[in-house]
Amino acid sequence: MAAIEYVRGDATAPQGKGKKIIAHVCNDLGGWGKGFVLAVSRRWPEPEAAYRRWHRERARNDFGLGAVQIVQVSRYVWVANMVGQRGMRPGSKGVPVRYEAIGAALGEVAASAAELGASVHMPRIGCGLAGGRWERIEPLITERLVARGIPVTVYDHGD
Repeated sequence: MAAIEYVRGDATAPQGKGKKIIAHVCNDLGGWGKGFVLAVSRRWPEPEAAYRRWHRERARNDFGLGAVQIVQVSRYVWVANMVGQRGMRPGSKGVPVRYEAIGAALGEVAASAAELGASVHMPRIGCGLAGGRWERIEPLITERLVARGIPVTVYDHGD
């Protein structure tokens, strides 16, 4: 079985050839304004607009924890808005990350990647503002994507 490839760089500028899906975690409140989403919005307006519309029309769609919205941003690149965070800041119920929701969303991303013949690229999802731990996220990626033969690259921002 392949493994997750770790590289230094910007997940909004995915490396390699072919079709690519950039996966990231969103909250369930419709908020888009801190963390990795800012880098996404600097590069493409479509994922934010689609996410806000998806949230606004949530009474008539599947918006909620574990749901995924795939937004095409160029000929060979899609962004996966994955709802894997309850709320936006740590509180009495702990950190916002929801591991089960991220696992479910990664399963949906895997299905889309398989259908498109795409690789998946991401920062260390769920570990920034969502407050998650990579040692809990990494096995979800391995189980849902890598085990299905989907190439995965994780980007650590830096020099």
